[in-house]
Amino acid sequence: MLDPSIDSLMTKINSKYTLVTVSAHRARQLRENPSLFHKISTSKSVNYVGKALEEIDSERLTYKIHEEEETT
Repeated sequence: MLDPSIDSLMTKINSKYTLVTVSAHRARQLRENPSLFHKISTSKSVNYVGKALEEIDSERLTYKIHEEEETT
């Protein structure tokens, strides 16, 4: 079983597409600069995507939707 579970993650971010996008973006940030990782005391993952998902599950990582302005 994966930890954190998809059910737990879906309570934090309600779209699987958004979940994948946010975690992939964070994983790239961690790969380029590992010091950005906020150490979670019970971290189980050794890879960047797992660390990003743990940050989402612990609510240390959130996202904000930017609405595009219409140009006429």
